[in-house]
Amino acid sequence: MQPAIRQTPLASTDQTGTRSQLFLIIAIILVAIDLRPGITAIGPVLPTIIDEFRLSHTVASLMTSIPDLLMGTLALPTPWLVRRFGINPVLQIALGILCIAMIARAFSPNTATLLGSTVGVGAGIAIAGALFGGLIKTRFATRVAFIMGLYTTAISVGSALSAGTTGWLAQTVGLGWRTSTGIWSIFGIVAMVAWWFATRHEQKVVSTAPATSIFAGLPFRNKTAWLIALYFAGVNFLFYSVLTWTAPMYQEIGLSAATAGLVLASFTIAFMFSSPLVGIFSKSTDRRLWLAGAAAVTATGLIGLVAAPDALPFVWLPLCAIGLGAAFTLAMTLPLDNTHTADEANRWNAFNLTVGYLIAATGPLLTGYLRDITGDFAVPFALLVGVALLMLAATPFLKPHTAVTVA
Repeated sequence: MQPAIRQTPLASTDQTGTRSQLFLIIAIILVAIDLRPGITAIGPVLPTIIDEFRLSHTVASLMTSIPDLLMGTLALPTPWLVRRFGINPVLQIALGILCIAMIARAFSPNTATLLGSTVGVGAGIAIAGALFGGLIKTRFATRVAFIMGLYTTAISVGSALSAGTTGWLAQTVGLGWRTSTGIWSIFGIVAMVAWWFATRHEQKVVSTAPATSIFAGLPFRNKTAWLIALYFAGVNFLFYSVLTWTAPMYQEIGLSAATAGLVLASFTIAFMFSSPLVGIFSKSTDRRLWLAGAAAVTATGLIGLVAAPDALPFVWLPLCAIGLGAAFTLAMTLPLDNTHTADEANRWNAFNLTVGYLIAATGPLLTGYLRDITGDFAVPFALLVGVALLMLAATPFLKPHTAVTVA
């Protein structure tokens, strides 16, 4: 009589794998929530910071432009760091830098320290944010758009919470700008613990391949890669410009910091809800109709904002955010649509982030400069309309050059 075949170990292995993936998704979400409050918490209290440190609008814009700039430049070495040291230690160090820098910024005694700690904020966000393209491609190869939608939604959750409540904490509760911006460093501690828990049984993988230039394998000669990066640049040029200057603009019109923060929160909340929806419904790798629709909705919201900034802010800003939220998820997914392996996805993602954020860094800076020389925000926001229309014009050329099938 032959012994019965036991299938429990197989079932147990399947359950363990499913549980491991669930923990990893939760950790990705918690890390993503931590990746924007270091930037978005500044907007509602920026007028207070300008007054305290006697900054021009151009210098104040560096609070957002510096992180954008670093998100561009540090995306290049991040794939090399992952191959050399493994994703887990690199991510933990990046999250630690972000957490410490946010606390240091809250205690800044002068402008140099304020901007120097902002460099730390940008470095932590930049390195951590550049890690997830290859990770999602490897672990969730058949669901990249859906998981990327969760990731971008979680980023939006962090943005919405910090943008919507920082002004209220600073003004209504009376915590001041320092405590109300530094408090978001708690997210960093939560993210580090969650990532350790989700990956504690994984071994650190270090590449034994010969060291190569950080530029090796980047798709410099691929026209599709450039178009994707430019579309991504447009999305972030608009997002960070609106994020930085909407609350100050409405405070100039006469709203309180708390109310202006609510207007900004309507933007980030709408962005948060639109991000996952496009990930769920955009199934084909040819996403041009979705990309065009996102750009058109963004342009419509910005046109309404320019035409009547003091009328219907809770309509025009959320409309703009719906378009940008969809466009952001799509733009983050496009490098994965055009690649086959995790390493290739990391290289395309690094290229996308580098070109995109280097250009996007000029958005808040240029908007603040135009505000300084014109005296109001009409011309700066008209510029943003033009950028949205350029995004729309680029969409017919964004057909993927591979035949990858990705859900």
